[in-house]
Amino acid sequence: MAQQTLLSDTEITEALTELPTWTRSGDTLVRVVKAPSFPAGIDLVRRVAEAAEEADHHPDIDIRWRTITFAVSTHFAGGITALDIALARRIDSLVAHSDRTT
Repeated sequence: MAQQTLLSDTEITEALTELPTWTRSGDTLVRVVKAPSFPAGIDLVRRVAEAAEEADHHPDIDIRWRTITFAVSTHFAGGITALDIALARRIDSLVAHSDRTT
């Protein structure tokens, strides 16, 4: 994976204005999604996993019945990079598609 530069606090704050469902927790961006059902949540996780494989950048995912928490951080860079912003946007797109189809 190519070298990634950490984003500044200002860059992260600006990016979060375009990602209103995400919050910052230290060096990580976090989004919590409530799926309409457990199978729908698992399907969303599967689609996010496929997108993450394509991007070669993987979120931490916590599944608690219908509640799915996505956490993105570029571990090898030690914080939040453009890779995380891009993955957060992709997850938002998949969640929006999921909302329309469930």
